[in-house]
Amino acid sequence: MTELTDHALHEGPAPTFYLQEEHHPEGSTMLGFWLYLMSDCLIFAVLFATHAVLGRNYAAGPSPADLFDLPLVAVNTSMLLFSSITYGFAMLEMEKANRKATLVWMAVTALFGIAFVGLELYEFAHMIHEGAGPQRSAFLSSFFTLVGTHGLHVTSGIVWMFVLMAQVTKHGLILENKRRLMCLSMFWHFLDVVWIGVFSFVYLMGVLG
Repeated sequence: MTELTDHALHEGPAPTFYLQEEHHPEGSTMLGFWLYLMSDCLIFAVLFATHAVLGRNYAAGPSPADLFDLPLVAVNTSMLLFSSITYGFAMLEMEKANRKATLVWMAVTALFGIAFVGLELYEFAHMIHEGAGPQRSAFLSSFFTLVGTHGLHVTSGIVWMFVLMAQVTKHGLILENKRRLMCLSMFWHFLDVVWIGVFSFVYLMGVLG
């Protein structure tokens, strides 16, 4: 027994049977977020398909030409497009490790996002006040569901942005925060692309089609 103990001591330290690494490696995080975006694509694809089927069922109620204010929608669209540009500036400053400029551009992006959601809520309130609520017809049900789902996503993105601003303020542009900012960038630009589809398919084709 003593000989075995002496032999073990001369062998050196005991082998380590685990690897020390991050709990969330960057590759797996980005892959997981891509999978989430694909699932979101399926949700919006179903909502677009539903609107394509129900978008002409007015039930003797108002049509898109009666309800939609295209200049207002164009302004709202510009808010989201500008927010995508300003978030791009935030990512460029992040790559330069400029924390202050990153936070400033994120704040500007959040303001554009808040303006977008505010105008969307104004549009909804005006339509409901005019008696064109989601229960009025199949067209309005599909419209409120599609546009409202997108608005909820934008609202979630704004909340996420403020949380990340707090994280960057407290911890700086560490690797974990950069990874989170990249995920938010993908999410925000995805919402921008979806809204272009909404503006073209729901609003423009609804009024001009």
